[in-house]
Amino acid sequence: MQSEQSFASHRRFHPAFHFFIVPVLTIGLLINIVFLFFPSAKQVAFRAPIIFGLWSCIVAAALLTLALLARTYSLRQQDRIIRLEERLRLQSLLPEDLRSRINELRTSQLIALRFCSDEELSDATRAVLAGEVTSQNDIKKRVKNWRADNHRI
Repeated sequence: MQSEQSFASHRRFHPAFHFFIVPVLTIGLLINIVFLFFPSAKQVAFRAPIIFGLWSCIVAAALLTLALLARTYSLRQQDRIIRLEERLRLQSLLPEDLRSRINELRTSQLIALRFCSDEELSDATRAVLAGEVTSQNDIKKRVKNWRADNHRI
């Protein structure tokens, strides 16, 4: 459960990004600027191959972490968009008694419900809200007329 958000607490640091990737890449940039303007510094650095090799491994780890975070960030953003799209879809397709309960659906449930055809969406939503099915896989297994999502990353 997340704590209450306010002006004082709305900012968020992502430790892997803010305290590992950014500092490592900034230091790497500064080192390369020094090498560019002071070629003799490069000769000194290459005399300590263990340090240079270790630094190269740290930079590679930072770049790998950046690639993984980029994937994670895009998936989380996509999930937020799916949540919005499905809430709008549910608002237009569900009967009145279910419309007022749309906000009870978790994001993971909305993500699974997007595969339901328009015709079976009401029954599937009713089953989810009644607690008959809760997990994404269980919701997807109940879909008879699959509505493809070909834009998923």
